[in-house]
Amino acid sequence: MRALRFNNSLSFDTRAAEPPPAEGDTLIRVIKAGICSTDLEICKGYMAFNGILGHEFVGQVLDSPDKNLVGKRVCGEINIVCGRCDLCMAGLSSHCRGRSVLGILNHNGTFADHVRLPATNLHLIPDAVDNDQAVFVEPLAAAFQILKQVKLDSRRWVTVLGDGRLGLLVAQVLQTTGAPVRLIGKHPEKLALCEKWSIRSRPLADIVPRHDQDVVIDCTGSAESFEIAMQMVRPRGTLVLKSTFAGGKPLNLAPLVIDEITVVGSRCGPFKDAIKALLARQIDVISLIHRRMRLEQGVEAMALAARPGILKVLLTME
Repeated sequence: MRALRFNNSLSFDTRAAEPPPAEGDTLIRVIKAGICSTDLEICKGYMAFNGILGHEFVGQVLDSPDKNLVGKRVCGEINIVCGRCDLCMAGLSSHCRGRSVLGILNHNGTFADHVRLPATNLHLIPDAVDNDQAVFVEPLAAAFQILKQVKLDSRRWVTVLGDGRLGLLVAQVLQTTGAPVRLIGKHPEKLALCEKWSIRSRPLADIVPRHDQDVVIDCTGSAESFEIAMQMVRPRGTLVLKSTFAGGKPLNLAPLVIDEITVVGSRCGPFKDAIKALLARQIDVISLIHRRMRLEQGVEAMALAARPGILKVLLTME
C-alpha cells in the first residue's frame, strides 16, 4: 500500500506493508486525512516516533468484528488502550499506562491507504457531515475537551493565544459558551476569519499583557508564547495548555507560583460533542482548509503545512 512515513526523514512509500491484524481490530480504508501540528513536530523529533504519520482522518470500514460498521464512514479516537490497567479502570483510558497512539506512539497512522483501529475507537459519521468536515472531528474534539476541564460563562474573560489550526477551532468552541472570547495572533488573513465568526481578535504586536484574563488558552506550539500567556493571565487565573512541541528554551515558571496560577494540560476530547457540533453547523471548519493534495504529494504537503500562515492541508487517498 501507499504511505507517508517518517524514519528520521520523511518519505513517500509505494510498497508499505499492510497493517497487521490484531484481536478486535477494524480495517479501514482511509478517504482523507488532515496534517496536524503534531505531525510537523514529530518530524522535528517529538515523541521519537518512526513510522506512518497521521491521526486526523475519515475512512470507510472494510472489515470489523462489529459487522454493523462494515461499509460505514468513520473517524477514530487515537488512543489504543488496554482496558485493564488502574487508569483504564478509573475511567482515564486516554492515559492508559500501556497505550499506543495513532501515528504518534507505537502505532502506524492514517497517511496511508489503510489503517487499523479497535472497533471501540470508532465513531460513525452522519450522512450530513461530508468528508472534509469529518477530518476535523479529532482536533475539534480536542477543542471541546477544554469545556470539560474549565468552567466558562459570560463573566469570565477568555483569551485564545495562537491563530493556527487549533486556535481557530478553540475560539469557535469557546464562543458557544457565551464567554467573551478574543483571539490573539500574527496573521491578518487568519484574524479576518474571526471577524467572519463575530469573535474579537487582535494582532499580537498590539497586545500589552496586563495580567487581567481569567482564562488563557495557549495554542501556539511555542515556548516563547507560553511566557506571554503567563503575562496575560490574572493572579489565580487559569492557563490551559493545548500545544505540544519538540524542545525549546528553558522556561521561567516562577510567575505560576507567584501568581498562584492553575495550569491545565488539555489533550484528547469528546468525539460525540464534536460530531454533534458539525452536524448542527455550529463550527465552521471548511474555512480552515488551505489545500487538498494527493497522498503521493505528501512530502510536499507537509512542507506546505509547515509554512507560516498556512492553515489545514488535507491529504486525499482517492
